[in-house]
Amino acid sequence: MPATNPSEEAPWRAGLHGARALLGPGLVLQAVALALVLVYYFVPAADGMFAQLAVWRTAGGYAFSALASAVCGGVLPFLYLRLNPATRSANPWPHLLFFALFWAWKGAEVDLWYRTLAVVFGSEPSFATVAPKVIADQFGYNLLYAAPVGNLCWAWKDAGFRWAPVAADLRKGRWYVRSVLPVLCGVWAVWIPVVCCVYALPSVLQIPLFNVVLCFWSLLFAHILARQNQANS
Repeated sequence: MPATNPSEEAPWRAGLHGARALLGPGLVLQAVALALVLVYYFVPAADGMFAQLAVWRTAGGYAFSALASAVCGGVLPFLYLRLNPATRSANPWPHLLFFALFWAWKGAEVDLWYRTLAVVFGSEPSFATVAPKVIADQFGYNLLYAAPVGNLCWAWKDAGFRWAPVAADLRKGRWYVRSVLPVLCGVWAVWIPVVCCVYALPSVLQIPLFNVVLCFWSLLFAHILARQNQANS
């Protein structure tokens, strides 16, 4: 889940703090992703489940990716934040539409990105295929596009859906260094191992695994946010 957390700390120090905060949840996410990959390759009893996921993913196309991501990345974490007394006031019901639409868009976008990488680098689950996909994903797509755009969208939401405060923050200078880079450091610590697992699966199963991990990621992130708000209250 994107986060806007401008800091006066050095970016590397703020990023290190973020990575430490996400260490425990990150290990859980990575373990879940790795476990699913191992089950796919080494547990024949799960073949039917993966085959059904592949059918749904193929039949649903981008609509499946958008709907699954909206639920896993948006609706479920929003409900957690809304039902938690520490974060309820900051997450009124109208924000549910933002959460759902943002993640529906990201789900379709990530689906397109995965398809593009498969065309460029191939679909074989080998090191020669997975490694360039991970590099392009985390140090191309995420670094140059996904992280800054997501940060702007979340800043817009946090500013009451007004662009003027967002523009004012941009005019202060060093916006990327202050707001995006610290978040990226924490995200990289979690998601680089996760996307290695995602790209180790066949293309048709990559979005389903992404959504399983996204659900855990979003709920854990919401839990961390709730604990921070309780500590600061």
